[in-house]
Amino acid sequence: MDTLSNILVSIQNASMRFKERVDVPYSKFGISVIDVLRNEGFISNYKIIDDEKNKKRVVRITLKYADDKTPVFGGFERISKSSKRIYRGYNDFPRVKNSLGINIVSTSKGVMSSISAKKEKLGGEVICKVW
Repeated sequence: MDTLSNILVSIQNASMRFKERVDVPYSKFGISVIDVLRNEGFISNYKIIDDEKNKKRVVRITLKYADDKTPVFGGFERISKSSKRIYRGYNDFPRVKNSLGINIVSTSKGVMSSISAKKEKLGGEVICKVW
């Protein structure tokens, strides 16, 4: 399993167990995806922590829940993988759960949601779907 899938599975499992926060491994690409999740309202916040015990950097993600204690982060599906890259133009992004979710896209201007990519008329690699 790749690093990004590990991060997304950790967030999904922690939210299903109603945890307040979860620690995931640090990576620059992971931070850019986590930043998109925060901007789109799927998580509350995150911060980078130097773990002195293991001498590694981790990202502490604060999870977000709705008023009726249901997780905001419902699930994800990895689209583009290391073995098969999927690219789409800005008009061809797939819909996610009848527009209740987002696509995370890697464009020439960085990682962003498909909504932002459509506004800027940018296509790119569809990384994953989040709902």
